[in-house]
Amino acid sequence: MNQYQKIKKGEFGAWLSIIAYIVLALTKIIIAQMTHSQALRADGLNNATDVVASISILIGLKISRRPPDHNHHYGHFRAELIASLVAAFIMVTVGLQVIINAIQLTFSGQSQQPSMLAGWIALISACFMFGVYLFNRKLSIKINSQSLFAASQDNKADALISLAAFFGILGAQIGFTWIDPIAGLFVGIIIVYTAWKIFMDASVTLTDGFEVESVEEIKAFIEKDPDVKEVKDIKGRYDGNRIYLDLTLYVDPKMTIQHAHLITDRIESALAKQFDADQIQIHLEPYVQ
Repeated sequence: MNQYQKIKKGEFGAWLSIIAYIVLALTKIIIAQMTHSQALRADGLNNATDVVASISILIGLKISRRPPDHNHHYGHFRAELIASLVAAFIMVTVGLQVIINAIQLTFSGQSQQPSMLAGWIALISACFMFGVYLFNRKLSIKINSQSLFAASQDNKADALISLAAFFGILGAQIGFTWIDPIAGLFVGIIIVYTAWKIFMDASVTLTDGFEVESVEEIKAFIEKDPDVKEVKDIKGRYDGNRIYLDLTLYVDPKMTIQHAHLITDRIESALAKQFDADQIQIHLEPYVQ
């Protein structure tokens, strides 16, 4: 399965999230209005923003599947990361609005006791979104998609948010009506935190960040090759979900060009298999003790 086929499979996960969020957002907002639940309303608004965020991710995945053209020689794989940033901005805006609204209700003392119907809706939603999270997480790992993985983390956060809403509504049933807006506040905080995580992960990749641990692992792997005297330098970056590597290696200065070419081919194949690297540039230098 090539990279474009993998991205195509990832679109199914985005569609699953979109459909799930539309149904849940409409259900929660309507039920929240009927049952006077601030926590469920905040949860429903969160799902409404998730619809837009998931659509952004779907668009990003579709653009990523475009082949290289005259001014995108490496393809369009970073489009899904830009979509992740758009999703993060939308989420943090709504999250802050939920927090402000919850604080105002908490201090106004106008909280009403919500119906337990709102609680059951929140609990069912939590179970359902946890199932969506497991599916999208498994799919994101299989196709190595950072944007779909971010979507799966959002799915998990939504499951926790709905669970928090359930406990907030449950507490309000025993007379602690202030717990419901407090749960709404907690929901808002989780929304903002999730948005921040998505933003940071996408920003690191877009600015060519690469994990130090991955560099060390790749270095140790290359040093096992009998023809490599020393690893001088390793640079890595992501292009969407593809790994690009630039390597400088020391080898025996007396070896032939043909032998050196065989070494680079062997290392490139091994790295592609072991680390799923797509673009590997190897520069060989003579080793001098």
